[in-house]
Amino acid sequence: MDLASAKEIGAGLAVIALSGVGVGIGNIFASLVSSVARNPASRERVFGLAILGFALTEAVALYALVIAFIILFV
Repeated sequence: MDLASAKEIGAGLAVIALSGVGVGIGNIFASLVSSVARNPASRERVFGLAILGFALTEAVALYALVIAFIILFV
């Protein structure tokens, strides 16, 4: 196995975290829709928490992509 193929395998393994991020974001917004449907008056408070959860979950995706790019191009 040469270095190029090892880098591609490592980058592929680093990007596996993106599947978990997709599931996490789906759960966050499914819970948001469900909670607003049950109690529309709490939309302002719940929406801010959902956006915070989305941002933190999306940060994991960005870290995974940065690691993959570091593996590939450094």
